Amino acid sequence: MIKIYTQRKKAKAWLKTYRGKRPVFACVLGFTETGLIPNISAAGATPEDRKYTAIADAEFLATGKNINFPLPPLVAGASPVLISRAVVAAQSLPLFIFDAGLAIAPTDATKAIALNGLPAQCVSTGKALPIETVLQLFVQGLVWGEKLAQSGDYVILSECVVGGTTTALAVLTALGIDAKDKINSSHPTCNHAQKWNIVQSGLEHLSAEATPFEIVATLGDPMQIVVAGMAITASRHAGVLLAGGTQMLAVYALARAIAQYQNLTWHPEAIAIGTTRWVAEDPTGNTIDLALAVQDVPLLATKLSFAKANFPQLRAYEQGFVKEGVGAGGAAIAANLYQNWTQEQLLRAIESYIIPKY
Repeated sequence: MIKIYTQRKKAKAWLKTYRGKRPVFACVLGFTETGLIPNISAAGATPEDRKYTAIADAEFLATGKNINFPLPPLVAGASPVLISRAVVAAQSLPLFIFDAGLAIAPTDATKAIALNGLPAQCVSTGKALPIETVLQLFVQGLVWGEKLAQSGDYVILSECVVGGTTTALAVLTALGIDAKDKINSSHPTCNHAQKWNIVQSGLEHLSAEATPFEIVATLGDPMQIVVAGMAITASRHAGVLLAGGTQMLAVYALARAIAQYQNLTWHPEAIAIGTTRWVAEDPTGNTIDLALAVQDVPLLATKLSFAKANFPQLRAYEQGFVKEGVGAGGAAIAANLYQNWTQEQLLRAIESYIIPKY
């Protein structure tokens, strides 16, 4: 149920260490106006829909239903939160949801922990976030990483940020990593040229001597800096599974740059990236080469397949729609690691949340 793509020795050691161990699942919500650009993302059929994606996904993750906001209509497929919710609920994983900076506050049903951040402006402006907000969110991440590590044997850090693969491209590029044409997307065919043009506009505002914090302030989103802080301190006490593809590779690179810049103690060997095979093997991206360019961190993916799913919304994943989000890949990996779930058990649990009309 789990495939290793890079850093095989480190990956095997990580999996051996945390097999049979109970994780804590954390999801950090954020917003960037980049996600409102027409056609930038398929995580919501229209820009207006995408304003509510994180809120709706968080509510479903927390409760298994949508009380106030329906899951956003997609071009095709179903929200990946169905996967994460199925695992978190059935395996009784501790769940923490954080609002790092949303344009619209999450509903009370999510019991989201407010980190007092701000939604980011579009990457193209070169003024994504105030530097004061970035520094404050980083401190919050450090504090919560420590707390999360005390709540489970390892910590799954996930995200929900529409447009976040574009901010990931921007941050990776600013950190000196060749990420052009390697990024993934919620579209069946990645919109590389559109993303690159947006990032190029933002990079024009970046100082050559920019610190990692200034890179986020110029080009990033609020989730990135929070999860980077969480990963640094959580790694000191527990394992960390950065649940996502492109976005979590950017978070790992950012955490490493900050740890070096501030001379912070952390344990990168305790960290792995966990995603879906739809991301890892996406023929229109190049996640494996991106992981190799980032270096050091193992790339894992769940072998979960929807080819035999009973619902067309799930079978759409096999045509390249959606692929990942809300820690879906990490949750599926954890399902196998913790309780040795098979493909059939995982699919059955996921399908129990499908609403026929959805």
